[in-house]
Amino acid sequence: MGEKNILAYFKSPEEAGEAAAKLRALRAADVSIDRISRYGEEYSVEFGDSLGILSAADPASSGMSHGGQGGPTGRDILLTAVVDEGIHHQALRLIEDLDGLL
Repeated sequence: MGEKNILAYFKSPEEAGEAAAKLRALRAADVSIDRISRYGEEYSVEFGDSLGILSAADPASSGMSHGGQGGPTGRDILLTAVVDEGIHHQALRLIEDLDGLL
């Protein structure tokens, strides 16, 4: 059997951690959790200043705009998993039951 990749978004590290523990119990080949950001997490020489300035200049920061493309979802925690094809559908249901967005 082959493997399938899963990308799921959560509102908190705790929610993603619970899903990761359950995926590991299902014998997922690999599971990781990361926080994502529109601008990355490090200082950018290209822009010449910190993330704070970039995020403050974003239209979504003022509250006067939804930021385009569907607006903020509050889901900035990314769970990435690699699972066997045989448990793929079970893993997807598990994530959805824990309020993960696929």
